[in-house]
Amino acid sequence: MSPPGSSNSDSEVPAGVPSEERSEVLAGRGDTPLDTAVWRLRSRGCWKDAAELLTPYAGDDASAALKRSVVLIERCMYTSTGWDAAEDALRAAEALALTDAERGATACERGYLAYASTLLSVRDRADEARTALGRAAALLAPGSPTRPLLDFRRGLISQHLAHNPTGAQAAFQRAHAGAAAHGDVLLTSFTWRHLAAMAEEEGNLPQARHGFAESLRIREELGYLVGIAPALAALADVETDPEEAERMRTEAGRLVRLLGGVPVWLADQLGHTEPPLDGHRP
Repeated sequence: MSPPGSSNSDSEVPAGVPSEERSEVLAGRGDTPLDTAVWRLRSRGCWKDAAELLTPYAGDDASAALKRSVVLIERCMYTSTGWDAAEDALRAAEALALTDAERGATACERGYLAYASTLLSVRDRADEARTALGRAAALLAPGSPTRPLLDFRRGLISQHLAHNPTGAQAAFQRAHAGAAAHGDVLLTSFTWRHLAAMAEEEGNLPQARHGFAESLRIREELGYLVGIAPALAALADVETDPEEAERMRTEAGRLVRLLGGVPVWLADQLGHTEPPLDGHRP
């Protein structure tokens, strides 16, 4: 059963786009050559290198400053390192934000950074996360392309911090529909994953397998390498064929080693404890 608003990602590729840029367009990251370069580094876990590409523009460009903070906050979530750099980048983006849309987007990132810190047991910033996401909700227009991401992150708060599965599921469904409507295919890989996890908790294993498989398919199509191992591991947990499940876990472990122990939380689960190598290229 598909969540509301699900769509075929193939239909979202504009005509005439060169095949080598396909994944960047699907991910919503191919607007400029700089965006494409940043996306390719980010998708391979080279967050420091991606941030350095944006640094020359981030001093006085609100959009570039926001993108730089996004990259460094994502590094925190995957490696549990670089917190001070992410905080500095976010403060710089907040200082440049002038419009409600810009302030809403930075508030959304502020909430996510606080959520990541809380989830990974670095520092309890749950109240800050809720407040920041609430501020983002007040600033962003109903049709803002940032709304689906905000809905998704509010779902994360409900799921992991408030332990409110009903609220989380509603938020993830809104996020999924909004991401599909705005063509944010990468975000749909996350909404599929979390809706599938909730189906698994409810004992609906066929729906869970479908959602996890869709998340994996999208990440493979986009070339989002840092997200493939978690998708494989999640799908393996609901796979009925023991040999296939073991194959997927083995492949997930191989990818984690290839990326130098990233993501760290999956490396711990799989028993691979190599220190993360930020900037490591597969």
